Amino acid sequence: MDPEDNGEEVAPLVVVVDDSSSEIRRPKNHARDAHILSFAFLFIFSAYGAAQNLQSTVNTEQGLGTTSMGILYLSFTFFSVFASVVVRWLGSKKALVLGTTGYLLFIASNLKPLWYTMVPASFYLGFTASIIWVGQGTYLTSAARRHAKDCKLHEGTVIGNFNGEFWGFFASTQVIGNLISLLLLQDGNEGGSPTGTGLLFTIFLGCMIFGAILMCFLSKRDEKEDALLSHTSIRHLLKSVVVPLLETRILLIIPLMVYSGLQQAFVWAEFTKKIVKPAIGMSGVGGAMAVYGAADAISSLLAGRYTSGLSSVTIIVSVGSFLQISVLLWLLFGYSLSPGVLGSVLPLLIGAIWGVGDGVFNTQLNALFGMLFKHDTEAIFAQFKVWQSAAIAVVFFLSPAIGLEAMVIVMIVALFIAISAFLFLTLHIEKSSTELHE
Repeated sequence: MDPEDNGEEVAPLVVVVDDSSSEIRRPKNHARDAHILSFAFLFIFSAYGAAQNLQSTVNTEQGLGTTSMGILYLSFTFFSVFASVVVRWLGSKKALVLGTTGYLLFIASNLKPLWYTMVPASFYLGFTASIIWVGQGTYLTSAARRHAKDCKLHEGTVIGNFNGEFWGFFASTQVIGNLISLLLLQDGNEGGSPTGTGLLFTIFLGCMIFGAILMCFLSKRDEKEDALLSHTSIRHLLKSVVVPLLETRILLIIPLMVYSGLQQAFVWAEFTKKIVKPAIGMSGVGGAMAVYGAADAISSLLAGRYTSGLSSVTIIVSVGSFLQISVLLWLLFGYSLSPGVLGSVLPLLIGAIWGVGDGVFNTQLNALFGMLFKHDTEAIFAQFKVWQSAAIAVVFFLSPAIGLEAMVIVMIVALFIAISAFLFLTLHIEKSSTELHE
């Protein structure tokens, strides 16, 4: 097999000569760094993703779990605006290592879930989450660019290969973490017993520590050559967040950004607590979320493969919207708890359909941003994180206060507005393109 097929051609030897000595060395193994980063995120987010899914069902006293998640995503929304400045100051490797500390603290706080442990941990995690995700994008892109340059490979192919590996590992975290939850949580053995949540979160903490240690083995990257990718001032960064709001295309896509956050938080907060737990119990949460994660991963791969242009994005988003609106209407008008096997299967079916929709929105939004905002990608992704995390926070704050039916109505209205604005956007772009070619 041609080694260029997977972007991992062995870098040629280079000779380094200085005044004191001559030596032969190899350039940094950038593919190795991509592997380490992928495995580190696999361990960290297998633990965190499953822990997040359990917040609305484990920490139920006065809505502690959902309120903590709301605080987390409000903090994430705020700090996302400044994250790139912090990452540039620290360097991407140090930012990644720092980012793991928030996840460690959050899992540790779940071993003693009280207001004075969970709330500060959630706020701090919002900060470190913004740091780790900006650091991840910066580090992986830098590694791919340097690998392509050192090995004389096509840059776009290497970036695609590195990102394909990373997101493939990341998508599997929902499956792995939730299967661990399924195996360890037993109804009636919760609240910190040796076979309950205490053991579960101890194992999760161990996964976090191992992932954090892996981060330390990443090579320190020389990001000076990628300086053009970073903004040089907070003023410029704030401008990149505010100014795009004056552009019609971004205003029309914001509702879809908001809905992408709402539909993710819906499955974390409402689906696990008000659909899965009443039907198949606490131990069923892990299994249902594993099904959701598997469907999400498969649909992400398929949707990404068949994305070729605006028309394909429109079709795929429409299919994802149809699937989720069907689930929402079913929950509103036809769903009820059923006895026996059917009652256990229905939550799994809902999770699978919802996972397909989530995979569609994740892949197509990112593809759409790349197609429409080639010269201003940082601004659009900043907008995406701000609106998405703010929407997630809203769901976690609303969840303890309103019932499932009211939340479903909110979701239906939000999806209707989002898909209407998106379809209007596509018509606007097609009309502009037609006028340009006339």
